[in-house]
Amino acid sequence: MVSVHDVASRILERKGPMTAWKLQKLVYYCQAWSLVWDEQPMFPERIEAWANGPVCPQLYNEHRGQFTVSEIPSGNPEKLNLDAKETVDAVLEYYGNRHSQWLSDLTHMEAPWIDARGDRQPGERSNQEITHEAMAGFYTSLPPNK
Repeated sequence: MVSVHDVASRILERKGPMTAWKLQKLVYYCQAWSLVWDEQPMFPERIEAWANGPVCPQLYNEHRGQFTVSEIPSGNPEKLNLDAKETVDAVLEYYGNRHSQWLSDLTHMEAPWIDARGDRQPGERSNQEITHEAMAGFYTSLPPNK
């Protein structure tokens, strides 16, 4: 089975080193769009609504303490099937050249993160899951040019 580490490795293979913050947002969008386009999760690990946007804790534990991530040693991009690779590539085509702050701001305007955060204050910690249902429902509703 494909893990979040494999997806992150594919992203880094295609785009090169990037901030941990950006990598987390790109992994999130890969999961969200896989739920829409492929009608299944790309990886099984949960994504949580942290103060700075969606974060996969298992991936965070892999790159903790690094500002810039250049590789995920436990990841293997070759584990992704053709559909998953195409989804990652499409996500990178749209989101891949955006800055970390832009990606974070975007997630903060979207219902899956907002709803999972509930009534928490800005900056307040949370480990509330952003569910597959919330992601699929929201991103399916976006216009095709998104």
